[in-house]
Amino acid sequence: MSIRLENVGIAVGNLEETIAFFTDLGLTVLGRDEVSGSWADTAVGLDGNHARIALLATPDRLGRIELFEYIHPEALETAPTLPHEIGMHRVCFQVDDIDAALEIAAHHGCLPLRGVANYQDVYRLAYVRGPSGIILMLSEDLRADHSG
Repeated sequence: MSIRLENVGIAVGNLEETIAFFTDLGLTVLGRDEVSGSWADTAVGLDGNHARIALLATPDRLGRIELFEYIHPEALETAPTLPHEIGMHRVCFQVDDIDAALEIAAHHGCLPLRGVANYQDVYRLAYVRGPSGIILMLSEDLRADHSG
């Protein structure tokens, strides 16, 4: 059996706002759709499932996120997760320039949870609270050749 990660799905309160945030960071929209019907009910496990979705990818097309905004059932607001809570935690993107990425995030009103950390002079890292409370980790590889 082979396996590969297809995408990470994230429910959001405002699809357009969230798309703008991620595209400003460098992701591209691969497609959009509005989904509903019995197949969607079965796949997701919600009766009357109806959502607007967008699939976004990193420039290398290897990393993908699927954003979805529920039309029905009504989306439930929850408190944003904290870094130490069990469950889906964060999405991490490696960036060439973390300071530039943080400026873009700040333009969207999204600031680091605490600041930028230096991990053993290998990575600069920051957690940012994005749209709909999404925790996004930004990582800048400080090694000159950027290899593993």
